[in-house]
Amino acid sequence: MKLTIKQQRFADYYIETGNATESAIRAGYSEKTARSIGQENLTKPDIIKYIEKRNEELDDARIADIKEVKQFWTVVLRDETLETKDRLKASEFIAKTNGAFIDKVEHSGEVTNTVVEMTSEERHKRIAELKAKLK
Repeated sequence: MKLTIKQQRFADYYIETGNATESAIRAGYSEKTARSIGQENLTKPDIIKYIEKRNEELDDARIADIKEVKQFWTVVLRDETLETKDRLKASEFIAKTNGAFIDKVEHSGEVTNTVVEMTSEERHKRIAELKAKLK
């Protein structure tokens, strides 16, 4: 992904504004040709890839990951100035994300093939059986 400086500036401004013409002008292209250059740039694979990559990076920076969320809950849990109910709720969230409250279910029935593993004939037979039970 090798972009010229103007192309990179164009892409960065496009991410910011969403306007190809304005982005081309701000990147240093001629106002006279900015509209056509802007539209043309949006068809170039390297520029499109760059814009997609930068958008992903920006999203990653803006959205908290689970580690950051757990750190926040831990701060709340340990903050003795907060109400006990808020601290308990934070501890519950931490415990849940660590799998402390997994419900275990015992199954005593028969496990059958999933629909994906069944042949077409087996699926039709199973559908017929289920329809018969519903009647």
